[in-house]
Amino acid sequence: MSLTQHVYFAISSVGTTADEITQLLGVEPDEVTVRGSLTTSPHTIPFCHCWKVFCREPGLPVDEQIDQVIGRLRPRMEALTNLTTRLATEEGPGGAILQVQRYFNRHDEQPSGSPDDTNLFGWHLDRAVVDFLAATGADLDVGEYDMTPSDD
Repeated sequence: MSLTQHVYFAISSVGTTADEITQLLGVEPDEVTVRGSLTTSPHTIPFCHCWKVFCREPGLPVDEQIDQVIGRLRPRMEALTNLTTRLATEEGPGGAILQVQRYFNRHDEQPSGSPDDTNLFGWHLDRAVVDFLAATGADLDVGEYDMTPSDD
């Protein structure tokens, strides 16, 4: 069974831009979404700006990918918690998220590992990750998708 997976930490805001988040945290994102950038119609505006730090390292278990993402953010923990606390106060909870996405049997990409590699199917969150999520007020969202083609 093939498996591709990635992890990212994202901060979303209606009023604070990705550039402002970068300036506040001193951490360059791997990807951003700019509010209003997905459409040319002035009547439709995407909900928010989004700032993301990714790990797409093939062959790494999810918990190691999470450690890499959080490891990039931990040196700026005070700024991060100040930002996420301010955004939660101004815009409500849900502005920070740790996202895990896993795709099983995805045939258009190379699998993350080979049968000889580390077992990529199991993973866990240790106390340090749980503490990080609690301190930043981040949600954890895990999506697992079976990409096996249907017989239709």
